[in-house]
Amino acid sequence: MNGVRFKIEMAKISKQDVEYVASLARLELSDSEKEKFTQQLSSVLAYFEKLDAANTSEGKAIGQINDMKNIASADEIGEKWDREELLKNAPEQEDGFIKVKAVFENE
Repeated sequence: MNGVRFKIEMAKISKQDVEYVASLARLELSDSEKEKFTQQLSSVLAYFEKLDAANTSEGKAIGQINDMKNIASADEIGEKWDREELLKNAPEQEDGFIKVKAVFENE
């Protein structure tokens, strides 16, 4: 799909489009909600058209807007916490693990 065709079709959201997306998300919408979302989504896409028209040729690409660095710790194998100390907080434990209710029942 070329850019010109996309721009022409971009702000054209129909009630059927909203119904289709709602069916994919398994949402049941009233007629008033369908109308409301049709208008709202059309407005959002019309705003994207305005953004698309902005001259960004002299702007530089950025990954983030501040000077924060990645502060995540290194992924290292090892005991960070004492297992016995952690298990003291568990309501039930068995063989060194936290015991929880069964999620699946035996069939």
